[in-house]
This record gives sequence, structure tokens and C-alpha cells, in this order.
Amino acid sequence: MVSNEKEKGSSGKYYPFEPDYAVPPGATLLETIEHLGLSQAELAERMGRPVKTINEIIKGKTAIIPETALQLERVLGIPASFWNNLERNYREKLAELAEQERLKKQLAWLKEIPVNHMIKHGWIKRCKDKITQLREVLNFFGVASVEAWQEHWQRTLGGQAIAFRQSKTRKSELGAIAAWLRKGQLEAQGIPCKPFDADSFKNILGDVRNLTLHPPAVFVPGLKKMCAKAGVAVVFVPELPGSRTHGATYWLNPRKAVIQLSLRYKTDDHLWFTFFHEAKHVLQHRKRDLFLEYDGQDDIYEEQANRFAEQRLIPSDQLNEFLKKGNFSEASVRQFAKCLGIAPGIVVGRLQHEKAIGFNNLNHLKRYFQWT
Repeated sequence: MVSNEKEKGSSGKYYPFEPDYAVPPGATLLETIEHLGLSQAELAERMGRPVKTINEIIKGKTAIIPETALQLERVLGIPASFWNNLERNYREKLAELAEQERLKKQLAWLKEIPVNHMIKHGWIKRCKDKITQLREVLNFFGVASVEAWQEHWQRTLGGQAIAFRQSKTRKSELGAIAAWLRKGQLEAQGIPCKPFDADSFKNILGDVRNLTLHPPAVFVPGLKKMCAKAGVAVVFVPELPGSRTHGATYWLNPRKAVIQLSLRYKTDDHLWFTFFHEAKHVLQHRKRDLFLEYDGQDDIYEEQANRFAEQRLIPSDQLNEFLKKGNFSEASVRQFAKCLGIAPGIVVGRLQHEKAIGFNNLNHLKRYFQWT
């Protein structure tokens, strides 16, 4: 015998029973009056309602409203709450079945989303069927439908007010970028921050620079704590295949900025350059804008952010003096970094960028990071 919730199999285990149909409350009403020996006409007369109304309730064409439920309670002796619950469950099941049919037509959209990688990172769970998986992904994005997702993210990443730029050589995928950004939003929501204060944020950047000398176990919590005091949530989110992003800057609200870092290339010179690059966007650019960082960007905002990051890490006057000497041995690089108070890997990265040394030179001085 099948219960309302579970079915017991031959192995003795219970399995969820999820019917793919909806039973109208009228079916229960019909069984009840037949058991009591009442006709529809007699029930209608006792309730003071037209026979047509009772017939339509039984056929599921008319809903049992609270007033009708109270009348049924008086006539049949069955609580109004019973009839109200039957009606509510019926309507919910109808909505669920309608949604399931709609979602069946949208399953192809899942191919645009890096579902397996999101599962691997623990952002979402793996589901037993595609429709349930689709619901899980929609829940992750906080949207009710694929149409709502498309409208939101196309506007977010493609609108005129958005500084959205792609690599010159490889096209990034909207689904991967959206998933990466959404994970950052969710992480940032959980970081308590004071209201954003530009002066406070400027002041802590010197202390942040000192963190470049420390390993992740020290600089990650330190960076988050410092920035949160100035109203900036810093989040680290693994890059997804197809996103190809270094970092991003956006605002959860006018009082809370977010700097999101991916550890693309996984070296300390790239990480810290990206952070200070994003810091410039936080300080200077409009709160309604989203900035995503890719290889090969060349607009004015990115150029300003690049110059800011370069100056914050290695001031141009000190760099020029070092370049004039022409001695880029390991010892000289370490000494220069020590004088600046930054990690030697950052000096190596800058020298490579300036083409003072080859991109294969002195890479052992860089710190390499990996996700755990």
C-alpha cells in the first residue's frame, strides 16, 4: 500500500513517492459524500450553494475557498483546515507540474553553465536528474527562471554602463563569468564590513603592501580584515574554465564594495598587482559599474588602474634608478625588494613586464599559490 509520502520496496527500504499528477480536492469530497450517502444536490442544499458550484468543485474547476471550507466543516463534520490544506496542496502541485514542463524546455541552458566544476568546488550539489539540477543552479544564482537569469546577467555584463571587456585572443563564456561572480557575491554577503570610507581604504593600502612578504595563511585573513574595516569585502574565488578572469570590482550596495580575486596564474606578482589594480577601481570609479579584468585590456580605466598598481607596489622613480644600474642578479633583486619592503617575486614580475629580463628568468623568486 502506498502512503502519502513513501513507498516501501521489496528490500524493506522506503522510497519517496512523488506522483506526476495532481488530485483535486473535489475527488476527496466526492468520496466523502458518497460514503455518507449524500448526493451533490443534497450537499448543495445543506450548504446553501448552487449545485453547479458543487459539481465544479468536484471536477476541480472551482477552488475551495475558506468560506466553502467552513461550510463543509459544518455540513460534513470535517475541519475546514482539512479542506483548505487539500486545496493548497493541489494548487502547489499544479504549479510544480507546470514549472516542470517549462523547465524541460530549458534544459539545454545547463550546457552554458560549468555545472560539473561548480559541483567540484562545492558551490552546488549534484542532483539525480536534469530538471532537479536545473532548479539547483537557478537557486545558486537566486533567479526564478532561465529567462530571468538571461535578462539579469546580460544586463549586468553587457549594458552600456558596465565596463565589461574580453580577451583579445579568447572569448570568455558568459555562464562561467556569471557563476564566478555569483559565488563572489555570496561570499561577500557573509563578510561583515563597516560602511565604505575612501580615506580609510587609502590609508590601509600601505599596510596591505606589507602583507606581500607573508604567506597565504597570514596575508589572506589579514587582507580581508583590513579591507573590511574600510568597507571593502575581499573574496578569493577559483577561476572557472572559460571565465579567464584575474579579478573584479563591484558594489553589493552603496556602502559595501567587493574586490574579487581568482589567483589566475597563481603567482604573487599577479595576485598583488591585481589587488591594487582593483583598489583603484574602488577608489575612483562609479559605484554602479562592474569591472572585470582580462588579458589585453587597453581602455583608459584599465590604464589608470595599471599605473596605480605599479606605483603602489614599485614607485617609478625607484624602479628607474634600479633599471639604470642594469644588474638584475638574484642578489640585487632580493636587495631591491628588501629596500622596498615587498616580496621579491613582485620585483621579478615587474622586470619581466618592463622586458628588463626574460619571462623565464628568476621565476623561482616568485611565490606560487594553489587552492586547497
